[in-house]
Amino acid sequence: MSSPLLQQPGAVPAPEDSPDAGVPWHFGDPFAEQRSATRSAVVVDRSHRQVIAVPGEERLSWLHLVLSQHVSELPEGRGTEALVLDSNGHVDCHMLVAHHEGVVYLDTDPGAQATSALPKGGKQSLLEYLEAMRFWSKVEPRDASAEFAVLTVVGPDAPGLLEQFTAVPKQPYEVVALPGGGFARQVPFRSLYTADLVVPRASLAEWWIKLTDAGIRPAGTLAHEALRVEALRPRVGLDTDDRAIPHELGWIDVAAHVAKGCYRGQETVAKVHNVGKPPRRMVLLHLDGSVEVQPETGDPVRLGERQVGRVGSVVQHHELGPIALALLKRTAPVDAELMAGDPEQDRAVAAAVDPDSVPPDTGEPPGRAAMRGLRGR
Repeated sequence: MSSPLLQQPGAVPAPEDSPDAGVPWHFGDPFAEQRSATRSAVVVDRSHRQVIAVPGEERLSWLHLVLSQHVSELPEGRGTEALVLDSNGHVDCHMLVAHHEGVVYLDTDPGAQATSALPKGGKQSLLEYLEAMRFWSKVEPRDASAEFAVLTVVGPDAPGLLEQFTAVPKQPYEVVALPGGGFARQVPFRSLYTADLVVPRASLAEWWIKLTDAGIRPAGTLAHEALRVEALRPRVGLDTDDRAIPHELGWIDVAAHVAKGCYRGQETVAKVHNVGKPPRRMVLLHLDGSVEVQPETGDPVRLGERQVGRVGSVVQHHELGPIALALLKRTAPVDAELMAGDPEQDRAVAAAVDPDSVPPDTGEPPGRAAMRGLRGR
């Protein structure tokens, strides 16, 4: 469904083939919108996100078995992040979670899919997957996208401006009620204060006007995507392929728990954490901005003639220029000059890994160290 906020002055819709189709792409100056997000505050229409409500007395214990995150004791007024994995531990979908007034809300990218639990596999919608996993549990998952819509507020001035008319979540994943229904949830976004406002869809335009009248600048998803990439927050389908596992994407602990069992894909998560290392790691690439054509999502990253990675999200940043997330093999040197893009399509450009984006080496996996100790005895 198209957002009514596309009728707001200056709104330019995202391209039809964009994962953000249906909401404003920008409001005339995406670079200025990025700068406002880092210096003051912006609001982004993300009402195309799917919202799933999970009420029922067994909501937490059931979701604990279905999702990758530890949620059996998630208190009211708290949130987290979670994944659905396939049986081999590959990432199917990512979601943000909020426990609010007796209901757990999951919001995720539009069209999120999960691998079917049926023997022949195949993909089904996230809601269909949850329904299939329900069995006799006392839960009633439903699509709540027609009830609620997501607005995202970003920027250092956001808390003070929001306090004019609502309580403000003060710490990551805190969830607070909004006047008139819905909730606000703070989301970690590196150093930028970021809060999702999950508002009644019928009040979407009213909330937008209230926020912009308070001095929060309208911004599109183009600006939000640039800030997301800078913050090293991956997005399923753009920064993942069908082999991606949580360890490669920085989602261990953030969205996948290594110590709890009983969820699909858990064996892979535990095994890689305890006795191995992920084959790839997500990094930020700085791309050569002197050329007009840039690489596209899914293009290869090469070191000489050898492919060493995959390009994910590619964006234009207001300070950094063209940048991209990429999955690189662990064996690829991070200080080498790389080429990102498809040379056969004349869009291969020089690329360099941002050293600050390289995940720290956590040393020898704990399981391997324990086995070595046992052998030493």
